Amino acid sequence: MVRHGAFAYTWDLVGDPAGAERIASLGVDTVTLQAAYHSVRATTAWHPRHRVVHAEHAAAYFRLRPERWSGRLRPPAPTWAVEDEDRFGTAYNALTAAGLRTEAWMVLTHSSILGRSAPDLTVRNAYGERFAHALCPAQPDVREYALTLVREVCDQYDVPALMLEACGWLGFDHLSAHEKTSGADLSPCARDLLSICVCSVCADVLPVDELSARIRMLLDRELQHGVLAGDNLIDALGPQLARAVANHRTAVISGLVDDIAALAGDRDILLMATDDPQVTGPDVGLDLAAASPTAYTLKCWDEPEPAIGRLKAAAARTDVPLVANVNALGERPGDLPSLVGRLVSAGAEQVRYYHAGLASPARQAAIRAAVQEVK
Repeated sequence: MVRHGAFAYTWDLVGDPAGAERIASLGVDTVTLQAAYHSVRATTAWHPRHRVVHAEHAAAYFRLRPERWSGRLRPPAPTWAVEDEDRFGTAYNALTAAGLRTEAWMVLTHSSILGRSAPDLTVRNAYGERFAHALCPAQPDVREYALTLVREVCDQYDVPALMLEACGWLGFDHLSAHEKTSGADLSPCARDLLSICVCSVCADVLPVDELSARIRMLLDRELQHGVLAGDNLIDALGPQLARAVANHRTAVISGLVDDIAALAGDRDILLMATDDPQVTGPDVGLDLAAASPTAYTLKCWDEPEPAIGRLKAAAARTDVPLVANVNALGERPGDLPSLVGRLVSAGAEQVRYYHAGLASPARQAAIRAAVQEVK
């Protein structure tokens, strides 16, 4: 049997007595509920008290116990939507009472509010510029912060699984205030180059002087003369430098996943990932054979053929079970049941639908149909 689950926000449930049953009516057996999350603006179509929630900064939605946070980074509490010091716990209890298996959805290294408070712990590009939204997971203080997030959730709640998002480096691409970067026509490879971190800790492992000089030369040539940086990092940097970057990233990410798994005990670890080691972002890029989560969650939000091909390729490279993260908010919600069926045939053992709280009635109907048709 295929496990079907849906993503949800705490504000979809807290303060709405009908929220849990509404999600259960989709037919899913699992809910991936945000416990630590980045800033976002979201609609809440059915909530009795609000219609638009603006989460102004990254926050922890579980009960914060100040004595448990001894490091430099401490997550702030949310101040929006409804007042509840333990929004995750309140929503978790409501979902559990409705018979839904509830996972903790945890965003670890994506926090502009913390990045602005400690810029030395953020990603530093080859020009010396900082990405405030991107905490560098190689930094010991960032690692401690991520592990404390996990420890606190595991200590306070009997969740069966953790869904890990941003368990590695975020890079150049980021929705920012009035984004004004598209006109430069940066190629995908140039964006990947601009995402390589050369902060003080990464500099202990990488040949940053040579690496930074190479990146700056390639980027300036593309930005100012239109000469593409390359097809990929190996093409752009050469095999030795590209391998050094990939090995560093893989070691940090896989080490963090192993430490999280040790803290989590018998809980499942679902890692949002892609099998492309040069990728940065919420879905970490790494060799899928290098880490040992309970399952990999692969984003299948693009056109069907590339998504299915990517999932098939991942299934051929790892014995770790695969979870298909499908977008119920796309342009053709009626195609959702067919897509899910093909993804399961391609090797997905579980499905997560994005997103129960954001989906319109037509999109919710598409989720119900997919759950009913794909067993």
